[in-house]
Amino acid sequence: MIAPPRGIKVPLKSVALPNEHGGWGFTLEPILLGLLVAPSWAGLGLGIFALAAFFTRHPLKLWLSDLRRGRLFPRTPLARSFALLYGSLALTGLLLASLLARGPFYWPLLTALPLMALQLWFDAHNQGRNLLPEISGAVAMGSIASGIALAAGMEPWPALGLWLVLGMRALAAIYYARTQVMRARGVRVSPRSAYGASSLATGVLAVGAVFGLVPWLSVLALGLLLPVSLYTFSRPPTPAKVVGWTQMGFGLLIVVLTTLGVRMP
Repeated sequence: MIAPPRGIKVPLKSVALPNEHGGWGFTLEPILLGLLVAPSWAGLGLGIFALAAFFTRHPLKLWLSDLRRGRLFPRTPLARSFALLYGSLALTGLLLASLLARGPFYWPLLTALPLMALQLWFDAHNQGRNLLPEISGAVAMGSIASGIALAAGMEPWPALGLWLVLGMRALAAIYYARTQVMRARGVRVSPRSAYGASSLATGVLAVGAVFGLVPWLSVLALGLLLPVSLYTFSRPPTPAKVVGWTQMGFGLLIVVLTTLGVRMP
């Protein structure tokens, strides 16, 4: 490999911290939902695992990208160190969950592995912002909520319902956010795909509610995105940061209403 030039300082923030605003919500929402619905020490361990895995992604992407190019940049050893540090924290959280869990929390995580691997493959090829890896990664993170619920001893089907809620929320939110961001960049784009994704996601949750997998409050919360989309797409585009913050607020609403729906008698 080609050695990096000496004397070049790399800002720690550019390597150590995730640079994706939307990823924060997709990571914190399953942790928060799982712990609110079924709190436990094992669930806390899974929360640590998920958060550390989220932090691992950015330096790991940089490290794998440099390895694929066969070159050493000033950031490469720093990215490797942070990837290993965060990875160690993730393993620690997973070990804590394994020791304290009261149920088979691991099967949702194993099911989500192919989705996460797909996202990492795109990351290593600098294509992580494509639609497919974005949806794959967000849906994979939703498995954490189910894992936390199972670790606390929750029944499998209601626990799976938490993942379904977050997966459909991710599908609708990503299409909405991408449409808004493209509009903000001056790109002429039809909002029909965002309307379609929102309608499909709400419909899937409605079917889940009919079969008792998810509470109707989750359907109501997600269903609000469609009229909001109809209004916002008729207005001038908003900056990407505003879209990110509003989506985090929308995700928090879904977490709160789903928690209330699950815990209500």
